[in-house]
Amino acid sequence: MAVGIFDSGLGGLTVLDAVAKRLPDVPLVYLGDSASAPYGVRTPDDIYDLTTKATQRLFDAGCDLVILACNTASAAALRRMQEGWVPEGKRVLGVFVPLIEALTERQWGDNSPPREVNAKHVALFATPATVSSRAFQRELAFRAIGVDVEAQACGGVVDAIEDGDMILAEALVRSHVDALQRKMPEPDAAILGCTHYPLMEAQFQAALGDKVKVFSQANLVAESLADYLDRRPQMIGPGTVSGFLTTGDPDQVSSRATQFLRRQITFEAA
Repeated sequence: MAVGIFDSGLGGLTVLDAVAKRLPDVPLVYLGDSASAPYGVRTPDDIYDLTTKATQRLFDAGCDLVILACNTASAAALRRMQEGWVPEGKRVLGVFVPLIEALTERQWGDNSPPREVNAKHVALFATPATVSSRAFQRELAFRAIGVDVEAQACGGVVDAIEDGDMILAEALVRSHVDALQRKMPEPDAAILGCTHYPLMEAQFQAALGDKVKVFSQANLVAESLADYLDRRPQMIGPGTVSGFLTTGDPDQVSSRATQFLRRQITFEAA
């Protein structure tokens, strides 16, 4: 009854941690493609090839449902996967949907015409690949009108987090927020469009100021997954064992993951 969670590196552990707390009885198999990280600077075809390979590995581990806890993969590969790759009886979901549901205060299945929402000026912080895909803006436009989205490609932040250099990560966050505010001085809301970024949520909030509502993904994804499985319990796969897989060096990745979650995490080679 396992669910797979995939990320290009360690950022998806923020989603895994939230899902584990929300659904403690569901085994979770996590796969981080640390050998290929970061995805945010790769081409769409490269991201698609890497994401399908990793997702198949999770299917093989007994997961019928895989969450792409990677905004870059969700933006650049998910639609293509769903349209022509996902095998019958399997599902692959991304992490944009819960964010847009929260921002627009409407369920994904609500197909009524787009309407005005409270947020008028939205700052999107994401990887270069996610920004260039415009996937967030495209999905938002189906559900909301009158929303100005200003995207800021946050180069270097994922690398700094993966390297454990949180001082550099914090400096980069401040720099990217400054760059965003030169284009949009007073955003109403901010989207942290990368699952690494919840680790820096306090720094984003401090740089943006208390008046800006910051939407972070981990808890939103966990609640959305709980609702999805409640409606589709058959999508809990046959796997019964939780685990952590990596394409990188298991010892090195385990050490960094343990620092991230502040509990012992042991990765095995994928």
